[in-house]
Amino acid sequence: MDILTHRITIICGHYGCGKTNLALNLALEAAEQGGPVTVVDLDIVNPYFRSSEYRGLLGSSGVRLIAPVFAGTTLDTPTLPPEISSIFEEDAGKVFIDAGGDDAGVTALGGLHQRLTAAGYAMLYVINRYRALSQTPEEAAALLKEIEGACRLKAGGIVNNSHLGAETQMQDVLEALPFGEKTAALTHLPLLFSTVPDFAAMGGSVPEGFKSIKRLVTFAWE
Repeated sequence: MDILTHRITIICGHYGCGKTNLALNLALEAAEQGGPVTVVDLDIVNPYFRSSEYRGLLGSSGVRLIAPVFAGTTLDTPTLPPEISSIFEEDAGKVFIDAGGDDAGVTALGGLHQRLTAAGYAMLYVINRYRALSQTPEEAAALLKEIEGACRLKAGGIVNNSHLGAETQMQDVLEALPFGEKTAALTHLPLLFSTVPDFAAMGGSVPEGFKSIKRLVTFAWE
């Protein structure tokens, strides 16, 4: 998983695939290893499941959050946070960009594509077999092309984050593995790992090729 050694990591994917939960997990893991960590919430067209909602969680671990100008309000606007330029400075440390869903959500990244390319980045494409409109490898592969076209950046690897929220069982994760493998084959990208919610892991251990993550993002009614 050499791709994860990049200083700047972009997490993209379909709405509801679990981008924010993965971004939070990766950022908190990086913070545990020491050094500065920054999370950028670029989900500026979707008021739900934003990294901005977890400012307290990130702050308690020493993770800096760069949020949309109107995060935490009832307004939505395609305005980039003014602090965004700071991610290109070395003292920003490890940077995790929680991009918006689909091609519309990642359009904001297009304005940064030249600087991101010059700085070096890794873009992870998160997929979820159990999310509507991306339930087949063919649908997931087609959506990636739209995302890459909108942000003018290229994904470097796939994360199979197939889950059913709090109802996820280990069998659900295992049954989604062929979906992840086929999507990787269609996109000619490596399948970096498949995720397993920590509560679904068998005895706390996961099979090779899988990564246990915490369920930090919950639904409003939970």
